[in-house]
Amino acid sequence: MKSAEELHLEVVLQGAYTMNDHVEDLQSTNSDLTPEVIRQVDEVIARNKGKPGCLIPVLEECQGIVGYLPVELQDYIASHLNVAGSAVYGVVTFYSFFSMVPKGRHTIKCCLGTACYVRGIQEVLNRLKAVQKLEVGDTSDDRRFSLEAVRCLGACGLAPVMVVDQDTHGGVTPESALKILERYE
Repeated sequence: MKSAEELHLEVVLQGAYTMNDHVEDLQSTNSDLTPEVIRQVDEVIARNKGKPGCLIPVLEECQGIVGYLPVELQDYIASHLNVAGSAVYGVVTFYSFFSMVPKGRHTIKCCLGTACYVRGIQEVLNRLKAVQKLEVGDTSDDRRFSLEAVRCLGACGLAPVMVVDQDTHGGVTPESALKILERYE
C-alpha cells in the first residue's frame, strides 16, 4: 500500500486531477467520488465557504460523507474554498483523525499497552491479522474492518482490551475476539 505522500505525489505528477476538471472526471479517477457524493460535498462547502477557520470543519464533514479524504477530493475542496491545495494537504496529514485511505465500516483497536501486552493482546492481534487478512493500519478489501494498534485505551483493569467502534471488550482471547467481530457487519 502506498503512503499518503506517495499517493499525493503520484496524482500531482500524473496530472490526474487539476482544479479545472469537471465533477464527472472525479468519479473516473476515484469511484468513491460519485455525483451524489460531490453534491453532498458541494452543500458542505456552500454552508461554510467564507467563514473564518472553515477548512477543518469542511474536511471533517466531507470525511464523514466519503469515509476518507482522497487527494482528488482535497484538491476539489481547495479549489472551491479558494485555498491552496498544499494547505489542505498539510491539514489532512497533520491531524491524525483525518485519513487519506479508505476506512472500514468498523474500526478494531487493539491495546498494546503494558497490561494488555503481558496478558496476551499480541496473540489476539496476530489472530485478527491472520483471519481478517489485515495488517495494522490496513482496511479489508470489503471495507468491513480497519485494524489499528494503540498504546493505551485506558481500560487496564480489563486487559487485554479490544475496542470495536465505540464498544470496549475486555478479557479478550484470540477465539473470543473472532466471535466478537461476528456481531459487526
